[in-house]
Amino acid sequence: MAVDLTSHSDSHFSRRAILVGVVMATAAGFAAARKPNLPLHYLGNRKLSDVIPKQIGRWSFVAKSGVVVPPQDQLQTTLYSDLLTGIYSDGKQAVMLLVAYGANQTGFLQVHRPEFCYTAAGFKLSNPREHTIELAPGASIRAKSLDAARDGVIERLVYWTRIGNDMPLSWTQQKLTIAEDNLRRIIPDATLVRVSTIVDSEQIALTSVDDFVRSLIEAVAPPQRPIFVA
Repeated sequence: MAVDLTSHSDSHFSRRAILVGVVMATAAGFAAARKPNLPLHYLGNRKLSDVIPKQIGRWSFVAKSGVVVPPQDQLQTTLYSDLLTGIYSDGKQAVMLLVAYGANQTGFLQVHRPEFCYTAAGFKLSNPREHTIELAPGASIRAKSLDAARDGVIERLVYWTRIGNDMPLSWTQQKLTIAEDNLRRIIPDATLVRVSTIVDSEQIALTSVDDFVRSLIEAVAPPQRPIFVA
């Protein structure tokens, strides 16, 4: 007598399909639940030019051009929602300021560090090191310092990045910070601040940069200071 195995096979296939469907739906639901959806925007609807004054302590704004900026391409437009540049002078020495702000740091688009834009502009970079800027007793900024040389001129620069509520020092730390925030469903904003000057003496250059940074933070209204420092 012949035995019909069709119904048994169909039943087994149906149960397997249902099980696979449940697993896939559960995974999709988990992924959707963990998708970053809590934006963190310290700049809000303001522009950097609304937050950073023309007079910063003893330093006065003198020009907008002359500052090394990221390459003018579509990536820059996508990376930064606002970009401010300026040259300030105290009558004796000039410093160059660049502030780049990105509203969404999901891990796919991340703020560029000076190592990229200076190299693209033909500078040779050297002497990378950590640099601490003392703001007040118990308050400081952990930054990085670089020397950028081109055509016999050395530009000494200090920069830092703030991503969400952290200030990573390296490209790797920057990526980890974004990943950790995304796992907490946070889409962090980010700010890159770069201050530089052209002075032969490294010590004089760093002292001037530190003075300018302290004046910059003091010149910004307290509610807007988290745009620049965590």
